[in-house]
Amino acid sequence: MVLPERLAQFNRVVTNRVTGPFAGWLPGFGIVVHRGRRSGKEFRTPLNVFRSSNGFVVALTYGTDTDWVKNVLAAGQAELLTRGEKCHVTQPRLVHDESRRPMPPGVRQFLGLVGVEDFLLLKRG
Repeated sequence: MVLPERLAQFNRVVTNRVTGPFAGWLPGFGIVVHRGRRSGKEFRTPLNVFRSSNGFVVALTYGTDTDWVKNVLAAGQAELLTRGEKCHVTQPRLVHDESRRPMPPGVRQFLGLVGVEDFLLLKRG
């Protein structure tokens, strides 16, 4: 089970507006800056992001079919604002991992409760 679409809609309308101003500064949070595939419009999506050995990993709590994931995959790159730093990320790659190895232990357990098994790996570029 991935988080329901109704929760995603609530987060887009409410939570993202509340967390947006500080998501680029707090540990475990970030803002991915990406362009729409059709519109070319710039979007800023707050999310949970964690450092990995060569970049970052994002748990796809709403699955692989979200617009921001499709936009980043189509472009092959994005900007990531995290911990007050702006990083260019490239080579986005979807990974399905039932053990949730890319995540820190506490986060791994929470993601297991909600059934998240898909991740987006982003290489620092």
